[in-house]
Amino acid sequence: MDMAERLTNRNDCPEQDPMERIKNFDDVVLGYTPELAKAEADRCLQCKRPFCVDGCPVQIDIPGFIQAVADDDMFEAYRIITEENPLPAVCGRVCPQESQCEEKCVLGKKGLPVSIGKLERYVGNWAVRESVCARGEAPKVEPRRKAAMIGAGPASIACAQDLALAGIDVTIFEALHTPGGVLKYGIPSFRLPKDVIDEELDKLMKLGVEIKCNYVIGRIFTIPQLMEEQGFDAVFIGTGAGFPKFLGLPGEGLNGVQSANEFLTRANLMNPPNERDCNTPIGCGNKVAVIGGGNVAMDAVRTAVRLGAESSMIVYRRSREEAPARVEEVHHAEQEGVEFHFLSNPLEIIGENGWVKGLRCQKMELGEPDDSGRRRPVPIPDSEYVLDADTVVIAIGTDTNPIIGQTTPGLELNKWGYIITDEETQMTSVPGIFAGGDIVTGSATVILAMGAGKKAAAGILQYLGIEAKPEPMCTVD
Repeated sequence: MDMAERLTNRNDCPEQDPMERIKNFDDVVLGYTPELAKAEADRCLQCKRPFCVDGCPVQIDIPGFIQAVADDDMFEAYRIITEENPLPAVCGRVCPQESQCEEKCVLGKKGLPVSIGKLERYVGNWAVRESVCARGEAPKVEPRRKAAMIGAGPASIACAQDLALAGIDVTIFEALHTPGGVLKYGIPSFRLPKDVIDEELDKLMKLGVEIKCNYVIGRIFTIPQLMEEQGFDAVFIGTGAGFPKFLGLPGEGLNGVQSANEFLTRANLMNPPNERDCNTPIGCGNKVAVIGGGNVAMDAVRTAVRLGAESSMIVYRRSREEAPARVEEVHHAEQEGVEFHFLSNPLEIIGENGWVKGLRCQKMELGEPDDSGRRRPVPIPDSEYVLDADTVVIAIGTDTNPIIGQTTPGLELNKWGYIITDEETQMTSVPGIFAGGDIVTGSATVILAMGAGKKAAAGILQYLGIEAKPEPMCTVD
């Protein structure tokens, strides 16, 4: 393949037809066939100085795994990825590769970068399908050491795997009735199928990790009680930051107003796929307005489409170019019939008889850049208008749940309520207690949370005086 072909001949993944996929919660992107994967892998230049690796938050050997795909050596491709990332089938779907590894790809300077994320997804899908997992012979650590993970999301999963591989007895405590954290309750199945998450959790349990659901740490046990009474030598806090934010708009107390957290949690965990009516109602009306411009807003509005809303709208006070959502998610939403009201600022939720009747907005224009570097939206005088809506979903970000901070003496928090940790080890102000992911950084990506979990695992091993960590290897059940 010559350079001109490499620059332009990018192999796109097949996708469900938009008019068909709005009727189901199945994977939108169908994934590469072996032929397409090999063709895309052959585009890689195998750079001696791979800038794509610099763009990866966990420094995966990207040229190495892509070459293995090109050689049709899937064991090797999976082994290389899982040295740094235990969840390739997950990250290949939800990580923003276009602003990370693919942004640094040399081909992207003059043409189209290699589809690194889709190739990672392909390898992860293969491992799920073939029941392949990254495992090694864990050493027997005597005396037995115990570590507790608080929360069963991506940070805890990554931390638990590395500790289990090093011979530590690991128990994960999850507040909800099913493990997976934000992967399960925050991301719809059409972006991340639940069976993919379950397969990865099954691999974790085969390493000996115990997962206990319906445990709200801070209420059933505090962290000091876990260590003093339950005998845990170290604790990792990976609870995320799932406390919803609201705007303080007039009318936010009306029936039909909810946070994106609640809306997505109900849709993901409390309702059978493809069924609008159930014992635990979701609260999706016929005219749904979602306030926000990030990935969570796109997830919410596209979920509303699949639940049968007559109209599904995004209301965002900045421009399309400044929306933080992935370009792919905005594109998919447009294909699915979502209405976009960019440069529109919500002012009031209008009600009638206690229920949402509409959303009053004001048109905006872009002014000078603010502290974020983006141009500040400025109101246009006399430009107010009302959107007809019976449901308003607010998707403007999250805060921390205060339970852990309130029940863990000596745990140092910053002014926003996030846990302060040592940058090298992820240890908190309390010896033996570590933290990572969104509870430390605020809302970020899955891959960054997993990177923090892996760093914390290394910090825990150092704290426990355990030096050896076996190299994972691929095995088939």
